[in-house]
Amino acid sequence: MTVSSAPGKVYLFGEHAVVYGEPAVPCAIERRATVAVEPRDDDHVRVEAEDLTLDGFTVEYSGDANDRPDVDVPTPLVDAAMGYIDAAVEQARDALGAPDAGFDVVVESDIPLGAGLGSSAAVVVAAIDAATRSLGRELDPREIAERAYRAEYEVQDGQASRADTFCSAMGGAVRVEGDDCRTLDAPNLPLVVGFDGGAGDTGALVAGVRALKERYDFAARTVGSIGDVVRAGERLLADADPTEEPDEVLLSELGRLMDFNHGLLEALGVSSRSLDNMVWAARMADAHGAKLTGAGGGGCIVALDPTEETETALRFTPGCEDAFRAELADEGVRAEDDRAARRREDEGES
Repeated sequence: MTVSSAPGKVYLFGEHAVVYGEPAVPCAIERRATVAVEPRDDDHVRVEAEDLTLDGFTVEYSGDANDRPDVDVPTPLVDAAMGYIDAAVEQARDALGAPDAGFDVVVESDIPLGAGLGSSAAVVVAAIDAATRSLGRELDPREIAERAYRAEYEVQDGQASRADTFCSAMGGAVRVEGDDCRTLDAPNLPLVVGFDGGAGDTGALVAGVRALKERYDFAARTVGSIGDVVRAGERLLADADPTEEPDEVLLSELGRLMDFNHGLLEALGVSSRSLDNMVWAARMADAHGAKLTGAGGGGCIVALDPTEETETALRFTPGCEDAFRAELADEGVRAEDDRAARRREDEGES
């Protein structure tokens, strides 16, 4: 089988505001979705998903959106997972010029679904790469990012931004503002993630911010203020030496901006008690800054702390189910079958 993986992400700054053309700075992290693909002789797609924080399921269908078998998983969960995989398969078919191509697809992921860590983007990016490579075409990461964005845009009814998919395809830290997507030379920031075990409803949260923005001028200004925070953070990163460990001054300034960003998101109604509890636990543990990451409503927070204190504090925070250090993922989408072959060769030489 042809196997690809792609990383998840955290937002250093800018979620929600990026939907309205403001800039955002997400960072890829070493939590990955892995997709294995085998071409079929017919036009069917068979999907096996064991650990998308669902109960696990296998689905085979002919590609008709209404053609879904009965499976022992709640329909909304199947649809949530299958919608992104459907869209990724259609993008792969389009890139290959093979509208009737069929695939066996196996999805594995260590990124919690819907928790603000970019699980859907990682699955879509890895699936497009694996499906196209399985039939002999290797796409440039930027083309994968563009096609993955189209897939998410379709599934999310036009409310997706390019941030998640571009970050997952390219790796590292990136800067996205509308259609302008670029990589950033950022230092290896000491990121700590807290997870409350839940997931927000991205569509409802985005719609809620939109309604506030359309009704109140001050809500629109709040969205603009998030963009100002992002630009200030981007200037700090631009002045930093990416080959050096970030110093206390840089971490303190970035952390202060993260705190501002969380407050603005909280004002827009996208935080939650569990997220706020984790943010305050991180701050009380002397993290340089902390904020929710992703759509909000539940899921994850990200903090800046080079010590073990924040991770320890989060583990003892009511409502926090997991806490872990998130290493920056320098690589975006990558071919895991090639890596496995190189490992075998290295082991044979030794």
